[in-house]
Amino acid sequence: MDSTCFKYNFALVSRVASSFAVESSYDLLRGQTVDIDAARREHEELVDALRRIGVDVIELPCDEKQPDGLFVDDIAVVINGTALVCNPPSLPNKPSRQGEIAVVRQVLRKEIGLKIVEVDTEKATVEGGDVLWTGREIFVGLSTRTNLLGAQAVGKAFPEYPTVIVKVNAPAVHLKDYISMAGPEVMSVSKTEWAQKTFQEIRNSGTVGYKYITVDEDEAANVIYANGVLLHLSNDLIPKGSAVYTNKIDYPRVAVNMTEPLKRGGRLSNCVLLVNRVRHPKRIPTTAQ
Repeated sequence: MDSTCFKYNFALVSRVASSFAVESSYDLLRGQTVDIDAARREHEELVDALRRIGVDVIELPCDEKQPDGLFVDDIAVVINGTALVCNPPSLPNKPSRQGEIAVVRQVLRKEIGLKIVEVDTEKATVEGGDVLWTGREIFVGLSTRTNLLGAQAVGKAFPEYPTVIVKVNAPAVHLKDYISMAGPEVMSVSKTEWAQKTFQEIRNSGTVGYKYITVDEDEAANVIYANGVLLHLSNDLIPKGSAVYTNKIDYPRVAVNMTEPLKRGGRLSNCVLLVNRVRHPKRIPTTAQ
């Protein structure tokens, strides 16, 4: 694996719109209400944590017409100096996310200077939460947000990496809801039945060489590894998962308190789009023996 994998210069985040409390393409969990003031305080803490790990944070202004703008990771996939602009689906009786795309595209192209790739057909739907880059291959989850054409668009955008398609199982919205990278060649995986079904597909794909950390909570399995530091939710939110990371991880960790986005089924990584402007050397896909 290239030593520059998981080294990032920039992080895009979006400020929290007041409308996020009342509408979203994500369903509000039963019995929950979103506290916008608390969500904004948590967002400020996340921005501070990102700055502490050495990335320049670009904060996008909130747009009240785009309540899901907070979940900026859904809007683009950035790998190897290329940004694939995603195509979130139009869901019945849910606000459209198409209005989020233009500002993210502009920042990635003009402010950061990335090569931009567009999804080549409107029939292809894909969100970044379903795209897991491991540093040497890409797993794409088929879900209510990402279809087969969308998964194929990811493979076309990043031909230097093998792409493996797996199924996302309910109640998860995205692949990274319960499987993410916790370090170089280290995956964090939830113990839940639905996560383990997807994990078995990953294992059956013939991929080799990864280490795995298993945690009890889906929310604990969604982490951010960047610049040698692991960001995960706070102990209050994932007490069992936090204990596992304490025991298993020997590099720096930062615990982030983020309760409000989780009330709509969002995850920590949904709220951050990490960017490395330096191109990685191209790799020739190989088949595991």
